[in-house]
Amino acid sequence: MSETVSPVINTDELLDLRKSTSLVLIDTSNSARARENYEGLHLQGALFIDVNAQLSAVKEDPKNGGRHPLPTTENFCKTLGKLGVHPKSHIVIYDSNSGANAAARLWWMLRSIGHEKVQVLNGGFQEAQRLNFPLSTGSELRRKEEQYPTREWKIPMVDINEVYAATLNKSQRIIDVREEGRYNGEYEPIDAVAGHIPGAINIPFKLNLDEKGCFLPTQELSTFYADRLKGIETDQCIIHCGSGVTACHTILTMVYAGFSFPSLYVGSWSEWSRSGNEIV
Repeated sequence: MSETVSPVINTDELLDLRKSTSLVLIDTSNSARARENYEGLHLQGALFIDVNAQLSAVKEDPKNGGRHPLPTTENFCKTLGKLGVHPKSHIVIYDSNSGANAAARLWWMLRSIGHEKVQVLNGGFQEAQRLNFPLSTGSELRRKEEQYPTREWKIPMVDINEVYAATLNKSQRIIDVREEGRYNGEYEPIDAVAGHIPGAINIPFKLNLDEKGCFLPTQELSTFYADRLKGIETDQCIIHCGSGVTACHTILTMVYAGFSFPSLYVGSWSEWSRSGNEIV
């Protein structure tokens, strides 16, 4: 029997789950002071993962692979083992950006190596705090280190050459989840050049969320994406953002809404904008 769970868990459900010995709660909040902020205040029992050091293999030049290329599965599985994670662990992930940043990235990575029981906390840290989830400071004691078996990435990914081919293929859809101003080339706060990939459509990830930063109802999300994909199946879709992190939030949203996994372009705009390929 499959142990796959909903990609999303609510705070009240997490409160009930705290009694389970299989629960591993992980804070993936991403900022320049992420570790300091975690030690200042986090959900009680949560361990910390750094998106740059542990969920990426950051290189000096983003031209080849973007700003947040994936680590090897061997290194990723070593990270999981050090946190006491094993294949039967029930992992719940949150961040301080409504689960829309590194929480979704870690969810994607775990699902991609075949880990089934993994969920992102609806509304992230802020919603849990609003609903009086117990909080802690400092660091948490880690569980006994496990040896997590190394597995290969299973969920579809594409490289820059496949993205280029998709720009010429009307049966595929490239989806840019950055905010509208960056997509339009009005400004670019991080990467080399402003603009977007030819043929890409813009569906900002924030449209997945309500005013509290929680996911919209699944039926509403299903209708929303069906309308924008205009008959293109999600297995023919390529999702990207600035560096392959927030794109995972839209992938999670699609799966939550009942669609199959689209492909992730990990290099995203941070790679494409430095590649010499056409920019719109």
